[in-house]
Amino acid sequence: MDDDRFPGALTPLQIDVKGSVTHPVLTAKGEIDVATSPRLRTELTNLIARGATDITLEFGGVTFVDSSGLGVLVGAYKRLREDGDGQIRIVGAQQSVRKVFEITGLETALLTD
Repeated sequence: MDDDRFPGALTPLQIDVKGSVTHPVLTAKGEIDVATSPRLRTELTNLIARGATDITLEFGGVTFVDSSGLGVLVGAYKRLREDGDGQIRIVGAQQSVRKVFEITGLETALLTD
């Protein structure tokens, strides 16, 4: 995906989406923070609008997640749960990112490995 839509982003975030319409795999690389979380929100909103019900987020290349990024993930999780049995799975998260999910209590809802 092209970062030109987000010219104010101070930290790079690369997003690639593969998989099927209902079961997409979103691979993210970089930092998910106040500058880049709107991009992640847009991608997740578009996936859900197109019919995604089971979203896998490959976070092996994500080095940082702040509260705005957590808010985006929780919002998408709630939308999927409201619409049915949809879910978000985060896989491959680095230890520093896993710790954020553990501290906030979100690991049981979002982390799968």
